Amino acid sequence: MATSETWTRWRYRYIPDKFVGEILSKSWIDTLIPVVILAAVFAFFSINMPGFLGGSNLSDIAQIYGEYLIIIVGITFVMMAGGIDLTVGSVFAFCNLAALLLINSMEVNLAIGIPAIMMLGGLIGLINGLLIGYLGMRAFLTTLVMLIIVRAIVDQGLLDYGQIISRGFNASAAWEFMAIGKVFGVPSSLVVAAVIALIGHVVLTRMRFGWHVMAVGGSRRSAYNAGIKVKRTICLTYVLSGVLTGLAATFYAARLSSAGTDVGKGLEVTMLTAAVLGGISLGGGRGSIVKAMLGAIIILLVQNSLIRMGLTSGTSSLVLGLILLSAVAIDVRWVKNRHKVLARAYVSPTYFRLPPLPETAAGSGSPYALNDKLRGVEAIGLGELDGPEDVIFDKDDNLYCGSRHGDIIRFFAPDHKRWEIFAHIGGHPLGMAFDKDGNLHTCVGGMGLYRISPDGEVRKLSDETNRSLLSVVDDSRLRLADDLDIAPDGRVFFSEATVRYEMYDWMVDALEGRGNGRIICYDPATDSSRTVLPDLQLPNGICVERNGQSLLFAETWGCRITRWYFDGPKKGRKEVVIDNLPGYPDNINRASDGTYWCALCGMRAPVFDLALTMPGFRRRMVQKVGRDDWLYPNMNTGCVIKFDAEGNVLNVLWDLGGEAHPMITSIREHKGFLYLGGIYNNRVGKYRIPNVDTTWTSLADYWEKHS
Repeated sequence: MATSETWTRWRYRYIPDKFVGEILSKSWIDTLIPVVILAAVFAFFSINMPGFLGGSNLSDIAQIYGEYLIIIVGITFVMMAGGIDLTVGSVFAFCNLAALLLINSMEVNLAIGIPAIMMLGGLIGLINGLLIGYLGMRAFLTTLVMLIIVRAIVDQGLLDYGQIISRGFNASAAWEFMAIGKVFGVPSSLVVAAVIALIGHVVLTRMRFGWHVMAVGGSRRSAYNAGIKVKRTICLTYVLSGVLTGLAATFYAARLSSAGTDVGKGLEVTMLTAAVLGGISLGGGRGSIVKAMLGAIIILLVQNSLIRMGLTSGTSSLVLGLILLSAVAIDVRWVKNRHKVLARAYVSPTYFRLPPLPETAAGSGSPYALNDKLRGVEAIGLGELDGPEDVIFDKDDNLYCGSRHGDIIRFFAPDHKRWEIFAHIGGHPLGMAFDKDGNLHTCVGGMGLYRISPDGEVRKLSDETNRSLLSVVDDSRLRLADDLDIAPDGRVFFSEATVRYEMYDWMVDALEGRGNGRIICYDPATDSSRTVLPDLQLPNGICVERNGQSLLFAETWGCRITRWYFDGPKKGRKEVVIDNLPGYPDNINRASDGTYWCALCGMRAPVFDLALTMPGFRRRMVQKVGRDDWLYPNMNTGCVIKFDAEGNVLNVLWDLGGEAHPMITSIREHKGFLYLGGIYNNRVGKYRIPNVDTTWTSLADYWEKHS
């Protein structure tokens, strides 16, 4: 092998540059950015400002941060729902004025006064919510107008009640505790804020209202179509923002006991900057309470430190405005180009060389020679199915297949014309197998391994496996479980095609040429799953052999079929059965004469085989060319092969026109016929096999041997 080829093989196979993409693709990378910014701000001011780490300064910051944090929780809910609230500054000033008047001057009991002030803030939020949520007014303009109106009310209130407020003083212990009280050295406002932030985090991530907020922010039309009350959800977020702003204003009133025309001015810009800087998307649907907390502390440190350094208030506002402008620009550009950036970083090609492409020309004497045996194959459910990736039969000869709509369809024997939805799962059912008790097991793309009882009851068996020891990120969740078979003792062996790509972009995995897939064993005795064979190239086609000690599996991108012993004297041994197929193998199933059928879901092309040896070319393609123009494997044509346990190819079935059955991902022999499935097809094919036992069924043959 040439020196350059040896280097290429070593460089792209052993340097783990795919880890960069794995890390960037995770949601916590968005949290890491504000953490880094916070560390940089903290380090800068610690070095350049004497006394920054002093106890008094940190105590002051903690008190103010408590008030900021209460407000930012409400702002987060509004922005997560796709809105914006510019009234927080004027609502803060209004509630501060009300707190000083009711509690400080009139000495209303705090148990009555604080809820009353929060209700005043909530009332303004309700007005915003009704106008924006129910009447459909623009959030920016509506809250801007409300900001002006409420600020005018505050200015008039100062004129009417300014002297009364200045003479008032509430000497109650509870009011004093709100002002200067501490719990284990932590200011009371920060303690309350931490509790509210924790509750907000739980609501946003674990409760129905929080899920509705994120759904509405992600897509209001989709949320509406899913049955979510979009208008009510939007309205409630503004009410929540007003209530929390009122609470924060109460702590502010207790701490300073003063009102002025400048109270709350610019607070809306401060909170908006904090939210965007913390990673809360202006478009809605993306962010978290933790990110908002980080953004708030960054902005507070910058504001407080600039003032302590003696800079004018105008300079502080200028810096804040520049930060907001930068944060908005980054947010908009990142959302717009996120997919492109991640694609460039994530797709990580490596060197892979397939053996020379086998001959397939008609009359060549090759076992793969072209023919037209599948021309005119009968179609079942034509136009009524969408993506029957696998087909299987029960003991009563009823046919089952999956649907892209998340259903398992049952066609009734004997003619398989009448059908019903046997079970609704929600994800696309792929490989299927019956156990000895008549339960149907299926791999569901993006969801895991499921079992359906004879009466249609659905139960999830597994959606995770053990984490790989050398994995940089958690790879325990199942992304793309795709085929399975059941051992005589009830263990379920199933393949996960790739740990790096989801159901919708599984073909991108071919561009890497890496072993991103694995075979997993689910043991019903322990109700647990573990990975038994890692680092496989899109494993597929799990088929337990008749000896009950080994299984055959296909590696689609590797164009080979392998045997692995999971029991017996050869336990743990792996041996290649067929190492150079002309296409990409998919499902494997037993045949009536003791051999095996295998579907080839696509055919190899010399151009793509060559591209696999050029990882640099594939990397540049991903970076420079639009996704729709990438070079992918050929999945437009497929065929069926029949082979024995030694790997000898005995028969091959082609459909040259590709009209009868354009793509083949699975095959199932049943009573003299071969049934064909296809993940992109709208039918199940039915081909009569000449000279076979017309009474043979795979289900009875297998379980009678191992009963």
